[in-house]
Amino acid sequence: MRAFLIVIDGFGIGALPDADAYGDAGSDTYGNTFAATGVQLPALVSLGLNNIDGVAKAFPNGRALRPVSAPRAAYARLREKTPAKDTTAGHYELAGLVLERPYRVYPTFPPDVVADLERAAGVRFLGNEIASGTEIIQRLGPEHLRTGRPILYTSADSVLQIAADTSVLPLERLYAICEAARRVMTGDRAVGRVIARPFVHEGGRFTRTADRRDYALEPPGETLLDKLQARGIPVTGVGKIADIFCGRGIARSIHTSGNAEGLRVLTQLAREEGEGLVFANLVDTDMLYGHRNDAPGYAEALRRIDAALPAIEAGLRGEDLLLITADHGCDPTTPSTDHSREYVPLLVCGGVCPANLGTLDGLDSVARLLEGYFGIGEQVFGCIRPIRRN
Repeated sequence: MRAFLIVIDGFGIGALPDADAYGDAGSDTYGNTFAATGVQLPALVSLGLNNIDGVAKAFPNGRALRPVSAPRAAYARLREKTPAKDTTAGHYELAGLVLERPYRVYPTFPPDVVADLERAAGVRFLGNEIASGTEIIQRLGPEHLRTGRPILYTSADSVLQIAADTSVLPLERLYAICEAARRVMTGDRAVGRVIARPFVHEGGRFTRTADRRDYALEPPGETLLDKLQARGIPVTGVGKIADIFCGRGIARSIHTSGNAEGLRVLTQLAREEGEGLVFANLVDTDMLYGHRNDAPGYAEALRRIDAALPAIEAGLRGEDLLLITADHGCDPTTPSTDHSREYVPLLVCGGVCPANLGTLDGLDSVARLLEGYFGIGEQVFGCIRPIRRN
């Protein structure tokens, strides 16, 4: 038995009822991106994406998201329980761990924290502000090149980010600085993730590379991955999954340079013999396009994911499952460059009966579904009981 869990990073499907408290009223990553670009996603739509509660709608420009008459998957809208909208909280909840108190969010890092960071890392920082990562490297990149000082910044999420040009600070040095920062940012100071953000420059332009590295805290409780590991069921992490979970519960990790490589890896894994859970994150939608308010780029990333799905699905055999979901929103059409507090989709195909599961309370519904599928918990979704496919 195998299950493939694909997280399309930042793929929200409409604002949650409390979105206004997060500054995200009106966010609808999928709907607004479709309205802006008309992107066509035939594979996802055939599974039932547009049949999910609240997705089908008409837009003022005449475009419309329409459901299909016979969806091929079980489908649902998921409402996040954790009072947050970040990658760590979203992935933890997908794996069954709901954070009652989300990690701390900083508008800027206090002087005592910065002093401890600089002492631990042996550097002095530029920046120390909330900023878009792409904007701050353009603005502070020239000073960084002159001084050699890495750029410290944060966002509306629980993160501490450190950016440096690889010609100034080689990757291993940047990673070491971030590891030192991770040791400082614990306890009452804890952030969900410390993120290394390497970039390069050509002329006056500064561009991020694919060598990002996330340093998360160990999950503060048991996750689906721990439960599977305890039962001898292997978990393969693709993309940044191992970084998010600090490697815990993961038997094999395949880091990828972006969605193109991640989709190739998923296609190959689907064709191979094997058992267990393949847990993948496809980050480009969020990192390259959502945060940069690039709706055409976001739409193209979705289109490429959609185009790859038939080959992945063709590799499924017997009672295998393919689950497609997200961790939060990241609407590229709004003024905000941060994540958005949104519902996320769930599509489940393979050895299942197509069904509308409605709106489910909690991203941890995914963990409960998979616990039942692998026989380590009660299966509360009748349609998800594996059926033998022809």
